[in-house]
Amino acid sequence: MRKVGFIGAYDKADLIMYIAKMLTLVNKKVLIVDTTINQKTKYIVPVINPTISYVTEFEDIDIAIGFKTVEDIKKYLGKTENSDLNYDYILMDIDIPEAIENLDARLNFKNYFVTSFDTYSIKKGLEIISDMSGTINLTKVLYSKEMIKEEDDYLNYLSLGYKVVWSEYRIYFPIEMGDQTAISENQRLSKIKFKNLTSQYRESLMYIAEELLEGENPNILKKALKTLERGE
Repeated sequence: MRKVGFIGAYDKADLIMYIAKMLTLVNKKVLIVDTTINQKTKYIVPVINPTISYVTEFEDIDIAIGFKTVEDIKKYLGKTENSDLNYDYILMDIDIPEAIENLDARLNFKNYFVTSFDTYSIKKGLEIISDMSGTINLTKVLYSKEMIKEEDDYLNYLSLGYKVVWSEYRIYFPIEMGDQTAISENQRLSKIKFKNLTSQYRESLMYIAEELLEGENPNILKKALKTLERGE
């Protein structure tokens, strides 16, 4: 089982669901854990009679909302403390410092720091990792209109002194109205569709999914993405 953290104050719910969908199409069993303050997933994933904490299924993805630890999810699912959750991937949406410790996120297979460059997102995002008990390895996932080096330099400057080791590469997503329109339409339809997303957005999703599927044939994933792009 590979645990993956998506850390930051920027809205990550749709990004995580798109990646989860790609993983399910190559026969991976995926659980999304929404630990965020606003719990956006509760509002964009249809569910009957939601409670304070619950696990629901959406487009072959299991989604856990309102849990603080993996052990709490095990109890909800009727598993013993020493048993494993039967998932290939657990994708964690984190925007509070406590969740990093509660979920042992520093030990994850991969961790991504997701932000745009508005002042709130970048400074609040860094606040989440400011008081960790140990060092964390992070890959930058940057939402930007310009995608210029100065933005990355600014993030590096602000994070000086933090217990973070940045990956040498960055993953960029464009801030495009076309992408946001497609995402909003998918939410209204309660579907995960890719065909109306921009090519760069899809390429960045592919990059992350391929990284998470490290050691497997990338052609299988490319075939799955073509299926998604056709809206099948």
